Amino acid sequence: MNLESGKNDSSMLKKVVRAIFGAPRQLKDTHLFHKMALIPVLAWVGLGADGLSSSAYGPEEAFKALGSHTYLALLLAVVMGLTVFIISYSYSRIIEHFPHGGGGYIVATHLLGEKAGVVSGSALLVDYVMTITISIASGVDAVFSYLPVPYHTFKVPFACFLIVILIVLNVRGVKESVTVMAPIFMVFVASHIVMLIYGVSIHADRFAPVVSDLGSGIHHDVSTIGVIGILMLFMRAYSLGGGTYTGIEAVSNGLQIMREPRVQTGKRTMLYMATSLAFTSSLILLCYLFLALKPVEGMTLNAVLADKLFSNWPMGHWVAFVTIFSEGALLLVAAQAGFVDGPRVMSNMAIDSWFPHRFAALSVRLTMRNGILLMGMSAIGLLFYTGGSVGMLVVMYSINVFITFSLSQLGMSKFFIQRRKEDPQWFRHLSVHLVGLVLCVTILVVTTFEKFAEGGWMTLLITSIVIWVCYLIKGHYTKVRQGIADLDNTLLDFPINHTYNSEPLDHNESTAIQLVSGYGGFGVHTLLSILTTFPRTYKNVIFVSVAVVDSGSFKGAEEVEALEASVKDGLERYVELARRLGFAAECRMETATDVVEGATELCKLIHEEYPRSTVFTGQLTFRLEKFYHRMLHNETAFAIQRRLQWDGLTTVILPIRVRT
Repeated sequence: MNLESGKNDSSMLKKVVRAIFGAPRQLKDTHLFHKMALIPVLAWVGLGADGLSSSAYGPEEAFKALGSHTYLALLLAVVMGLTVFIISYSYSRIIEHFPHGGGGYIVATHLLGEKAGVVSGSALLVDYVMTITISIASGVDAVFSYLPVPYHTFKVPFACFLIVILIVLNVRGVKESVTVMAPIFMVFVASHIVMLIYGVSIHADRFAPVVSDLGSGIHHDVSTIGVIGILMLFMRAYSLGGGTYTGIEAVSNGLQIMREPRVQTGKRTMLYMATSLAFTSSLILLCYLFLALKPVEGMTLNAVLADKLFSNWPMGHWVAFVTIFSEGALLLVAAQAGFVDGPRVMSNMAIDSWFPHRFAALSVRLTMRNGILLMGMSAIGLLFYTGGSVGMLVVMYSINVFITFSLSQLGMSKFFIQRRKEDPQWFRHLSVHLVGLVLCVTILVVTTFEKFAEGGWMTLLITSIVIWVCYLIKGHYTKVRQGIADLDNTLLDFPINHTYNSEPLDHNESTAIQLVSGYGGFGVHTLLSILTTFPRTYKNVIFVSVAVVDSGSFKGAEEVEALEASVKDGLERYVELARRLGFAAECRMETATDVVEGATELCKLIHEEYPRSTVFTGQLTFRLEKFYHRMLHNETAFAIQRRLQWDGLTTVILPIRVRT
């Protein structure tokens, strides 16, 4: 009775989990990649929203930095729009040359070396955590602008609640989460087009006086603070408004989720984002200038702008509310970029052994669940640390993204210099990346200098800690690989004196089911351990392997097919070795995202055919077990053993010692 009750409870829990996170994806679906990929408009929503949403805080920070010299906002609007197009164009070149995505981490690793890559990747990870945090915090600020001040104490808890919702949506799948948020994005675009065009058009008569103010303001300031003073003031405002450009990198990083042809889809998405961001940020600055806006406590400048512009409209208060509410909601959509691209960077670094390998794994929904959870929890921690202060977060945020921007521009500059003899247009491309490099380095230096004591030091400290941890992880994996390489050198070429066994398997004989991954010393060691530990016990050997589809192989149908072919080739080599050792042998394979699930089901099917079977698997063991070993190395063998033993299948784990 209790057992039946337990099964019912387990079944009910599975139904609840499936209702929340969705049903598993079918890897055998031939249209899977097409169904999951994003068309340009949806990619603009999912990735471009990060860039477009920065217009909610970037121009405001720049305008405030001008102080009483607001006449410079006219020049700032022009330069801001040009900067958006320059950086976007340079990232379009990156999309062409790195069509599988990866953004700044892949660019820096391939073009500048792994040391630059780990710096860029670590900066990106911290940046994407801040993308989530600042987007949510800014959105909550915008919404709470229309609530009484006493309610503002609920900002942080409400922001945390929104992050939890995003975690659930992204675990379900990127396309699903983007589709849910698309209407919010479109409301923002429509409402802000109306607000900005209306704001500029009804104040068009202010353009001539503003141009006149620019000339007289410069003349006055030249006589007081000098030309250098004006330039420094302008560069300070320009740099502190650098948050405006922070989402541009997201498109090149997320190419894997775009529909074929990916390069064209990515470039079109980049064009959509660049045009919408340049238009929005520049016109917002002009509206600030034309209306001579001043900060109001408890309200964003955009909220003040909407109130002033729509004050004479019928139901103007509600129009303003919808406009700013859509801005806050868009910032929720923008946080999506952190959940899409952050885990992707993490998985790329995990594949290169800078991060625990488990962060490259995919869930049954084919999402990077581990990375999504880590990004979400880190963002919640950062929210509590900063108290949801957008001003503090903007400073912390802008520094890191321009580290990545600068390394990407430097890498692409080096790339085109090296290709100058092959590419007739190399100088044109190089000039764009050099200009982008100068702009990005300038913003990085000025922002770091200006805001170091106000919170910038924390960003650099966190990033340095992440880099340090990455080197520790990489060092450990390198030592383990060296130990496994010693096994390969010892066991992959040893003399065999047995007679080759070409007989088919006998279903009534004792059978060893050996779980293996790729062909190597690890698997051979396990096979030889079975022979020496259980001499003359088993007549049959069946090698079982799961072709694990992780973020490295989940790029298209061709990559999955190549993975399956590689796994099959390794299995056939094991079969050949076992037959040369005198056993009757064959192999079985399954394609899955979860090794435990795939291997367990396959072993149960084999056991039905060969009832006198025992499952064997190897497990790395260390002389001194450290607390981090379980984090860096999966516990797959033990998880499979627990599952199979519960189902009545005897499972033996054979330890494999590796010197580290």
